[in-house]
Amino acid sequence: MELGDGLVNYMKILLDGRFYGLENAGLGRYCVNLVRELQNIDKKNQYIILLRKKYFNKLKLNENWMQMLADFGHYSLLEQIKLPKIISSCSPDVTHFLHFNVPVFCNKRFVVTIHDILMHKQKGMDATTLPFCTYFLKRLGYKTVFRRAVIGACRVIVPSSSVKKELVNYYNLDERKVTVIYEGVDQAILQKEARNKILAKYNIASDYFIYAGNAYPHKNLSRLIEAIVLFNKRSDKKVVLVIAGSRGIFSHRLEKSIKNAEAKEYVKLIGCVTDNELGTLYENSVAFVFPSLSEGFGLPGLEAMAAGTLVLASDISVFREVYKDSVCYFNPFDFSSIEKAMREVVGMEKERRNLAIEYGKKFASGYSWSKMAKETLDIYNNPIV
Repeated sequence: MELGDGLVNYMKILLDGRFYGLENAGLGRYCVNLVRELQNIDKKNQYIILLRKKYFNKLKLNENWMQMLADFGHYSLLEQIKLPKIISSCSPDVTHFLHFNVPVFCNKRFVVTIHDILMHKQKGMDATTLPFCTYFLKRLGYKTVFRRAVIGACRVIVPSSSVKKELVNYYNLDERKVTVIYEGVDQAILQKEARNKILAKYNIASDYFIYAGNAYPHKNLSRLIEAIVLFNKRSDKKVVLVIAGSRGIFSHRLEKSIKNAEAKEYVKLIGCVTDNELGTLYENSVAFVFPSLSEGFGLPGLEAMAAGTLVLASDISVFREVYKDSVCYFNPFDFSSIEKAMREVVGMEKERRNLAIEYGKKFASGYSWSKMAKETLDIYNNPIV
């Protein structure tokens, strides 16, 4: 909208919110928190959010927000055909794609969030459940769409300097075009359930380490399973590994890894849990273990700290960047290194443990979804470098 002297009173911003909902894992959490925090801080600009049918009538938004139904899947042919038409009909000043799935023929100004480039590095049949020919064609499409997203964007948002470095080097981008905006910790993690109730629900009767997330190959869970087996062979006290949230075909591969490692008595798969339950499980664990070989940010580790437990993490650049000195690091390529870190925290004196947990809580509080939204709004207001 323009004033009499030609100055623009507000911007029209379109968000592709089709990932909205915690069932969409990390992307869904990012979308939910961005939408909520933008409503808290920006009453001036006009927003249009594209939603799938599930949330189109369910979501209640501020007066300066308008919902538009876009009930078609990500990475689909319909997305490539319909999305440019919808965007063109809205005539936004800027569109924000919350993932790399930008239509190849989108000719409007857009910002894109690139969470990682894991799929660039994960190649071959171990990284997929598809037949070879289908996998090859989908990978070709992925690389084409991804390149279009980062090259065509006026600004690129990434969750860490580690991702920025990889992206800039891979696509030879102008560094000024790529902005690091850290993510935050959901308060629902801190609104915990009763300890006894949750431990009884999931039949957890002993001390335990916990991992929460999916079971993709880069999560390195096979070595974590080997580590918990080694730990129990060397220990007089049984400690189990609780794995929450794994799903799909990769969870079946995980079950096979557990069987092959003869680890069934040491590993408990509990499936997906609510944020409140997860906070309770974190708080009452010996430690959260994050053995990943590659990540874009590492939000679960911060959530575990905020909930009140210790964190053991892979010694990789992104974790060094995000966690700094608030966690215990191990070599993720050596299961005995993971087991050694486990033994160290089990043997930690109570006073030292409590001090480390309080330090972690304070450290995690420095990451805020509100701050993330404010920095993202700055990108909308200044979309050209």
